[in-house]
Amino acid sequence: MELAHSLLLNEEACSQLGEVQKAEFLFDWLRYLDKLLLATSRSDVRERQKTLVEQLLSLLNSSPGPPTRKLLAKNLGILYSIGDTFSVYEAIDKCNDLIRSKDDSPSYLPTKLAAVVCLGSLYKKLGRILGNTFSDTVGNILKAMKSAESQGRYEIMLSLQNILNGLGAAATSCHRDVYKAARSCLTDRSMAVRCAAAKCLLELQHEAVFMWTTDLDSVATLCFKSFEGSNYDVRIAVSKLLGTVLAKAIISKRLGTASRQSIRRVSLEEVLELLGTGFLRGSSGFLRASGDMLKGTSSVSRDVRVGVTQAYVVFVSTLGGAWLEKNFAAFLSHVLSLVSQSHPKATQTQIDAVCGRRCVSFILRATIGGLLGEKAQIAAAKDICQAIWKLKKVVDAVMSDGNLETRLGSADVAAGQHMLVCALQELGNLIHSLGTTAAPLLQDSSAGILDSVISVSTHPSVSVRLAAAWCLRCVAVALPSYLTPLLDRCLERLTVLKSSPEAVTGFSFAVAALLGAVKHCPLGIPHGKGKIIMTLAEDLLCSAAQNSRLSAQRTQAGWLLIAALMTLGPAVASHHLARVLLLWKCVFPVSPKDLETEKSRGDSFTWQVTLEGRAGALCAVKSFVSHCGDLLTEEVLQRLLPPLPCAVDLLTRLSSIVKTYGSPLKTPSVVYRQRLYELLILLPPETYEGNLCAILKELAADLTAPDMQVAAFTFLLPPLCHQDDLLILSPLLQETDHRFIEEQLLLGSGIACGSLEYDPYSIYEKDVDGDSVPKPLPPTLSVISSAVKLFGVVCARVGEAQRLLILEQLLDSVKHTKGARQQVVQLHVVSSVSSFLKYVAGAKGSLGPEEMRRPALALVMGALESSSPLLRCAAAEAWARLAQVVDDAAFTAALAQVSFDKLKSARDVVTRTGHSLALGTLHRYLGGISSSQHLNSCVGILYTLSQDSTSPDVQTWALHSLSLVIDSAGPLYYVHVEPTLSLIIMLLLNVPPTHAEVHQSLGRCLNALITTLGPELQGNSTSVSTLRTSCLLGCAVMQDNPDCLVQAQAISCLQQLHMFAPRHVNLSSLVSCLCVNLCSPYLLLRRAVLACLRQLVQREAAEVSEHAVMLAKDSREELTPDANIREVGLEGALLALLDKETDQRLCRDIKETLNHMLTSMAVDKLSFWLKLCKDVLAASADFTAVTCVDAMQEEEGDKGDDASVLTMRNDDRSRPFTNPRWATRVFAAECVCRIINQCGNAHSAHFDLALAQEMRKRDSRNDFLVLHLADLIRMAFMAATDHSDQLRLSGLETLLVVIRRFATIPEPEFPGHVILEQYQANVGAALRPAFTSETPPDVTAKACQVCSAWIASGVVSDLNDLRRVHQLLVSSLTKIQAGKEALSHLYNESASTMEILAVLKAWAEVYIIAVERHKNCRQPLKTTTCSEESVRNGSCSSDGLLDLVHTDLGTLSRLWLAALQDFALLTLPSEFASQLPVDGGAFYTAETSENAKLHYSNSWALILHATALWLTSTGFVVADPDEGASNLSRPVTPTSMCQGSSSGATVKSPEDVYTDRFHLILGISVEFLCSLRSDATMESITACLHALQALLDVPWPRSKIGSDQDLGIELLNVLHRVILTRESPSIQLASLEVVRQIICAAQEHVKEKRRSAEVDDGAAEKETLPEFGEGKDTGGLVPGKSLVFATLELCVCILVRQLPELNPKLTGSPGVKARKPQMLSEDGSRLVSAALVILAELPAVCSPEGSISILPTLLYLTIGVLRETAVRLPGAHLSSTVAASLQALKGILSSPMARAEKSHAAWTDLLRSALMTVLDFWDPVDGTHRELDEVSLLTALTVFILSTSPEVTTVPCLQKRCIDRFKAALEIEDPMVQIKTYQLLLSVFQYPNPAVSYPYIYSLVSSVVGKLQEIDKRKPEDAAELQVFQEGIKVLEALVAVAEEQHRSQLVACLLPILISFLLDENALGSATSIMRNLHDFALQNLMQIGPQYSSVFKSVMASSPALKARLEAAIKGNQESIRVRTPTPKHPQNPGRNSSIQLKTNFL
Repeated sequence: MELAHSLLLNEEACSQLGEVQKAEFLFDWLRYLDKLLLATSRSDVRERQKTLVEQLLSLLNSSPGPPTRKLLAKNLGILYSIGDTFSVYEAIDKCNDLIRSKDDSPSYLPTKLAAVVCLGSLYKKLGRILGNTFSDTVGNILKAMKSAESQGRYEIMLSLQNILNGLGAAATSCHRDVYKAARSCLTDRSMAVRCAAAKCLLELQHEAVFMWTTDLDSVATLCFKSFEGSNYDVRIAVSKLLGTVLAKAIISKRLGTASRQSIRRVSLEEVLELLGTGFLRGSSGFLRASGDMLKGTSSVSRDVRVGVTQAYVVFVSTLGGAWLEKNFAAFLSHVLSLVSQSHPKATQTQIDAVCGRRCVSFILRATIGGLLGEKAQIAAAKDICQAIWKLKKVVDAVMSDGNLETRLGSADVAAGQHMLVCALQELGNLIHSLGTTAAPLLQDSSAGILDSVISVSTHPSVSVRLAAAWCLRCVAVALPSYLTPLLDRCLERLTVLKSSPEAVTGFSFAVAALLGAVKHCPLGIPHGKGKIIMTLAEDLLCSAAQNSRLSAQRTQAGWLLIAALMTLGPAVASHHLARVLLLWKCVFPVSPKDLETEKSRGDSFTWQVTLEGRAGALCAVKSFVSHCGDLLTEEVLQRLLPPLPCAVDLLTRLSSIVKTYGSPLKTPSVVYRQRLYELLILLPPETYEGNLCAILKELAADLTAPDMQVAAFTFLLPPLCHQDDLLILSPLLQETDHRFIEEQLLLGSGIACGSLEYDPYSIYEKDVDGDSVPKPLPPTLSVISSAVKLFGVVCARVGEAQRLLILEQLLDSVKHTKGARQQVVQLHVVSSVSSFLKYVAGAKGSLGPEEMRRPALALVMGALESSSPLLRCAAAEAWARLAQVVDDAAFTAALAQVSFDKLKSARDVVTRTGHSLALGTLHRYLGGISSSQHLNSCVGILYTLSQDSTSPDVQTWALHSLSLVIDSAGPLYYVHVEPTLSLIIMLLLNVPPTHAEVHQSLGRCLNALITTLGPELQGNSTSVSTLRTSCLLGCAVMQDNPDCLVQAQAISCLQQLHMFAPRHVNLSSLVSCLCVNLCSPYLLLRRAVLACLRQLVQREAAEVSEHAVMLAKDSREELTPDANIREVGLEGALLALLDKETDQRLCRDIKETLNHMLTSMAVDKLSFWLKLCKDVLAASADFTAVTCVDAMQEEEGDKGDDASVLTMRNDDRSRPFTNPRWATRVFAAECVCRIINQCGNAHSAHFDLALAQEMRKRDSRNDFLVLHLADLIRMAFMAATDHSDQLRLSGLETLLVVIRRFATIPEPEFPGHVILEQYQANVGAALRPAFTSETPPDVTAKACQVCSAWIASGVVSDLNDLRRVHQLLVSSLTKIQAGKEALSHLYNESASTMEILAVLKAWAEVYIIAVERHKNCRQPLKTTTCSEESVRNGSCSSDGLLDLVHTDLGTLSRLWLAALQDFALLTLPSEFASQLPVDGGAFYTAETSENAKLHYSNSWALILHATALWLTSTGFVVADPDEGASNLSRPVTPTSMCQGSSSGATVKSPEDVYTDRFHLILGISVEFLCSLRSDATMESITACLHALQALLDVPWPRSKIGSDQDLGIELLNVLHRVILTRESPSIQLASLEVVRQIICAAQEHVKEKRRSAEVDDGAAEKETLPEFGEGKDTGGLVPGKSLVFATLELCVCILVRQLPELNPKLTGSPGVKARKPQMLSEDGSRLVSAALVILAELPAVCSPEGSISILPTLLYLTIGVLRETAVRLPGAHLSSTVAASLQALKGILSSPMARAEKSHAAWTDLLRSALMTVLDFWDPVDGTHRELDEVSLLTALTVFILSTSPEVTTVPCLQKRCIDRFKAALEIEDPMVQIKTYQLLLSVFQYPNPAVSYPYIYSLVSSVVGKLQEIDKRKPEDAAELQVFQEGIKVLEALVAVAEEQHRSQLVACLLPILISFLLDENALGSATSIMRNLHDFALQNLMQIGPQYSSVFKSVMASSPALKARLEAAIKGNQESIRVRTPTPKHPQNPGRNSSIQLKTNFL
């Protein structure tokens, strides 16, 4: 193929190829040329032009296939448009000659067609350059058309379209001729030709004025004719033509082109009249039609009506939304009049009326729903409402005037009914789509929407009553706040008007519909409504018999209400179940005998009512079974089943009853059957085991009933066929945007579309299509569908003999019927057998004995050769299922053989299609038949069939079957891949484009092949590369196919290829193809585009986005005008599409695609994404609201682009998004949150203003989120203050995210302030509306969360500013104080629970923060630097905030405790249910407890923390003054906890109250922490641990824990588990803090006991004191019973996790080398330090013996941490873990237990060993030297020396080693180490016990003095060395102080010369370095102090050494001089020794 990639055709290479390869080669060359020509320079093209033209024209004669000729023509056009045009006339002549040729043989046809296509392309490209030749060409083409066959006519039409396009107005002269030719083609028998003609005429109307003026009527009539017998594509093309021409007629009038008088003006009325004629009378001429109408015979064919319906939509869409807004009233009245009584033909029969209504609904939905923005929709809704009022008045007039001509009246009533139904349904849909944005519409009393709908609920027509009910349901779903009031209103009317039959049905429909809406409203309805409805239903059922005029209606209404009530789910149904079961039992007679007597007793009317009642009861039980599955326990089933046998019994007698009482019972009996079947399908088959045979007989009779006239293939079979197989049938079965109206064509003429009046019970069901009206089919049809389903179940359950019998019977019934009826029976029988096989296969059952196979096979075989394609399809599926169920290889092989034989012999299309599909399905279900022999013969036959060009149908089915074989054969298919691929390519290149269905099957085959090859497509071998090229070539051919579904196939093939071999798919061309089809009118193509995009952006979002923008900039006309990619990028185009799109699946894909793009690109294209979201949110915001915010922000004009936003407001036109729907705006708000979170994972500058501004200065392209803060706030504000509740929630969520992310970012311009401060007003304004009384609870709950986050964030420090937001919380607190009784009765009780808890949670968060700040402020400020920070955090406001909360704290604490008590009750396991309070808790009712649990679990944690803090602040000592007398409507304080109401009089003591509260908090915490679910949030765990910390901060709870050891151990075990299961360091630290507090509590308890024992036994002998503390007298600690043991386990867990080397198992094992010490992370260090603190506290909890048993562990761990983390740090600092371990060591060593008599000896031994261990650290173990930090180890030694009793360290061997260590340290060069060593020595020398300190003094003084005397030799160079000397001097001075009197003089004599040697005389002083001068000052000062202290020694030394004396005097003199010179200096220099820069953080010594 590489040879094909050249400018000129490589003829030599081409000639050597075979036929198929040659075609491929040529196509590939043309594809390459197409790209190359545009990229080549003009001069190069002109150079080779002659050769190229010759080559291209010579290809014309080589009979090129359709795709090749299209490309060839395109290349010719491009070549001439780039190169010279002088030879173009020759080319045109050549083409014309080829067309004129008389050769009519099929082989010459491709050449003629290619010539036609080339002409079209040349004229399109070159246009008016060829102006003078076109008349000949057009004449020639039109002449050729007369004799052309369908392909020729098709190509000629498209070619003419291109010619007209190129020439424009220049072609006027031949417009009429073209028009005439196209007219005849528009009614051609070939559908493809009709489509092409429509396209040609669409092109023509641009210039041909006559089409939309003089000939307008004839164009319309022509289009109506064209709709007759049309298919979907024709309807789309022709409706586009008709709609556009009619719109043009209107527009031209507006544009004023009618200046020339000749043009006829057309008014809107005339145009609508024209369309109306088509809708009502179809294509027949006016005269003929009127004649027929007089005879009453004509009825418009459905396809014309559907076509005209689509034309209406095109007409309005072309004129646009603004036009529709202006002319809406006229349009509405016209469209509604289409189903009015003035056209009796349109609504002559029920069936016609239903279909007509569908069409009208479609027109209204597509125009109002698709074109109008929300404001215009609200206006439209008012217009519709006016129409309803008008129609209502007509009815009222008639009804009141009943005595007159009632017949005339009924006609009038009927007249309006269909108009009313359409108006009500559209009103419902409108409000449904508007959601809560429709609130203003319903509040507008002048419109009276609800009144109008409710007033029509008593209309005489059932369909109107149902439509009104449906409309109310839509209102309730859209505006949940109206649900309860509407329900109340309807119930009230129902009760009042019980005696009017219309009112009873109308309002019961309404109530049922509203109950159906409840599941769409998360906030629900009050629980009590269920009771009211149930009572009313019972009342209706009981009173039904009182009045025969009402009995049928009341019976229906009663059961309908019960059935609807069941949809509320188990929570509601469980309360009414007993009454429902009782009613159910009473409806059926008890025994068969009673049934007999019944039969003889009744009359026709009583039977009607009885059947109505029983059908209703069955429906109610069905509703119960399907919605309350959880309640179907064994016991309930036992009560449900008894009436069933009787119901079945009645079923068997129905036919005789109908015979007896005549036709009025026909419909009720059918409905009864259907209801019973539906119920049986839902129940498990075991429940009606006894009646199976009776049921089966009835089913068989139903399926073969003699009175069925119509075969309803399309609704019975699709569920039984495989989804993929339906694709080969009719495109109608595929999903399209017009499915709603196209469905009626599917069903065929005699069958009605679904409509609500066929089954009122469906009004409460959830519809499959989402939000549209339920469309149940007529009972006669739906009973068949239920029978088919049930047959499958029952037949599989009966005995085998019975089964055989029934199959034989069915087979006979098919044989014995004739003609059309046979088809009906066959359809039913095959459907049911298919259903049976499907059921058995699904249940993995078997068919039974062999004789069963014959009848089954005969049935299926007959259907395989049926004339109905759908039936063949279902039969093929059953064929394969049969093989699957029999599961016998020989049988399967025999089946396949039957098909092989048939296919070899048969010539008719039916047999060949049926059996070819049968082969495919066999493979699908039994991959096992793929023995290669079988596979080969199967593939061979299918190859042959797929090349049968005489029958496209056979090709389609065979290829589809082949795709199934490829799919199921998998790797076995590899051998066939190459031949199959070349077959596919050959067919793709040769099958005419008119046979789109063949191309679609080819696409499926190619897709299956690509899947089979899979990742191997990446390979580089030649064979793989050839395969890959062929696949790509196939995709390219399909992409060029005119059929949209084929293009969809191409896209999904490319998507597969991109998945397996991404490098080989050209992304830019794929993306351009996707962008072009983004707004295609074909739903399946759009779906394919988005599925592909979704996959692409997961890998390469940025590239896809760039390609799309590049394409938009390059291309001029290709992109559809809808997708505005050039301005808003692909992302914006997708958002716009999301706004228009209605298909759920597509919307989901768009959202996912955008999310992927956002995730990978939002950070890099930040401004772009934010602008997109802002445009969507701002496009429809209330501008008044927005501008007020801008006014607040005027002053900060330099922040971002505020000014530009303000100016944009005035110019609406520049907006890329016009009136986006609320759902799109919600998505945009969610995107904003996602963008913020994405930035959170990116550069830190996104949340740091100073850094962001600095980086922006460096590079202006840098963009950071913090720079867009104003926009973020504005977007959140716009969303939070919208009419739509969903958008308000999203806006508040965005605001919350913004507050949390930006709260702490400082404002660089105003130090001490944060950037959010300037937006206080906006935040307040965004929150205020959420606290109004009419706001729904979920919005208020969210707003509370934002309030608390805002207050807690600390952004606002000024109390007055805070008060605004605080006030909102106070108002809601006041609202909820009354508990669950006072809140709104609009929603379910759980909604008020949610609101109350949200408020309490918000207050809890504020209180927690207030307490924290108060604590932080009371702690003395650590350093002066943070004072500024504290001003920002408002050290002033910290108390202020607490004071703000304090005023409400009394109320709050009571409510908090009540909420916690509720939570505790709700979390009890189910076995304690009986102990729960009967009427619920403080804030929930018993009935709604399930729903309430969720709300409690969201908020309990913070409430718990706050309550604990409050209890801590009262210290458990003040009794609450309000205790007991609570001002809640029910006292909910935990005082009443666990008391029956009888004992309410006993008042608890405060002690008891506290104990209860303590246990409440502790219990909730432990219950939560001990079984942490995976979904437990970090927030809850942290809050829970903080609550425990707060609780244990005060003495009383500590004493409780301390005194109850089991409780402590339980807590420790729970905390241990938390630490094991949660990795988060913050949670582990919090847990350790609680552990520390528990140990403190235990210590306090032990101390207290010891103290009291000593006090009590003061007189007794000391020895007899009992031992307190763990380990008592024995020292044993029992795991599980010991607090200390539990603590040790926990600490070891923490330590070993951070430092695995501490685990003896690990380090003890051979081969593990000692590692170097390591620094831990900051978190790790904190955890280790916390654990060490706890370890050090443990000895105090033990008895002396106990302490001995834990001491080794403690020492091992503490010293181990020291060893593992003693890292050398610069400046000889200690790492934080070392510091902690030394601190712990000091704590352990100085424990009183070391001195207690019982433990003293043991401790001494152990401590010596520990000291030995530390000393050993210096010596390398087994040769490896570990670089431990000397300072850390020396400090440890010092701790030992100073903290233990002398006998530990004075053992000579230890003492000598310690002294050696110090000596060695003094020799280390590092000055820092020396400084630390001197400091440590100083503390050792000063130790009061001489036995300890003297040996060190004796051994070390000489070295110290020696070191100091070196000062003359080496002068100190820097501050560190200076400090070494200073510390050394301090050591000597300390020695002087410690020394005994007689030795002191020698020491002073030693010290003085050293000090004097530091002094400088006045000359030296001037030139000395600052270091030497400091040394001089230091020495002088010390001499001044020592002189007076030891004057005698001083004098004697001075006397003995004149040199020293002289030096001292000189120095003093020099010093005075320098002081005189520097008078302004400070009075005395700071003593550098005192202020040494390096100090230990903690003093361990």
